[in-house]
Amino acid sequence: MELLQNINSPADLKALNDKELVKLCAEIREYMVECCAKNPGHIGSSLGAVEIAVAVHKVFDTPNDKIIWDVGHQAYAHKIITGRREQFRHNREKGGLSGFPKIDESPYDSFGAGHASNSISAALGMAIASEKQGIKRHHIAIIGDGSLTGGLAFEGLNNAGSLKTDLIVILNDNNMSIDGSIGALHNHLIKVTTSSRYNRIRDDIWNKLGENTFRNRVQRLVRWVKGLFIKTTRFYNLFDSLGFRYYGPIDGNDISQLVPILERLKAMDGPKLLHVVTKKGKGYQPAEENPNIWHAPGKYNPATGEIIATGDAPAKYQEVFGRTVTELAAKNERIIGISPCYALGQQPEHYAGAVPGQSI
Repeated sequence: MELLQNINSPADLKALNDKELVKLCAEIREYMVECCAKNPGHIGSSLGAVEIAVAVHKVFDTPNDKIIWDVGHQAYAHKIITGRREQFRHNREKGGLSGFPKIDESPYDSFGAGHASNSISAALGMAIASEKQGIKRHHIAIIGDGSLTGGLAFEGLNNAGSLKTDLIVILNDNNMSIDGSIGALHNHLIKVTTSSRYNRIRDDIWNKLGENTFRNRVQRLVRWVKGLFIKTTRFYNLFDSLGFRYYGPIDGNDISQLVPILERLKAMDGPKLLHVVTKKGKGYQPAEENPNIWHAPGKYNPATGEIIATGDAPAKYQEVFGRTVTELAAKNERIIGISPCYALGQQPEHYAGAVPGQSI
């Protein structure tokens, strides 16, 4: 832990270069795996979001700038580098750290939430409040692809886009991969469209054209051309229609990409969405190979990844609830259980044996 032992606040990140940041991210992962082996938690998502946490705290002036995590499963690295490194050994213990961001635990935890889909709305409210008070600060919502499916997330996007609020949304997408077809041209276009010179010229052109039919036609043409070079055109069209400028996708586990792009987005006004692709369980082979199991695996051997049976430990709430719903559904065909945590075909074992159509 050569670097991590000296990181007591985000201020300590400012002087680190790219090579040191890469090393720090590896040390954070090693520390996280070590701590969670003894003190079980939601490790898979947080392993994938290490570079995001390090990059936002390096680029932005936290806690003056506000970071809102959605869901809190991603925020372990955030806790470790915001003065809670040693306390993290007691994460989720009585009297220890909360497993999620908690406002009264640290000034770096701007909003308290586990599962919610409310980060964008929360960040929007804070941004408007800061604006009305004349306070200059940045607001960043970091939302997972699962949380983005919630209606509240789209309500927040729609409101922020229509109000043209200065806001950055980072979409952490750990359910798809970037293939080689993106290539150098795509990466070059990301650099161009986030550059201050490009955006200054762009704004000058739109201002000179004014609000008229010709400007709308030119904008449609520009969007069409950009769509030719953006691999995930459907995402671009979706967020563009909601009033956000879309950037991505980029490799969210590459700190050397994340930091300069966030620096450029920081200098731009208005609502912006950065689409980053990360690997759940990144850096720990057992978690990479079985991301569902390693969402919250319980105790395990950090050297081998072998999950340690808890023996006569009491059943978890979700296990009791799942078995009970399954038993009731087998007797009553009108019962349907809907779980937000599992996709079809990936139900937990305690749903096994339920009659199809009666329990999902």
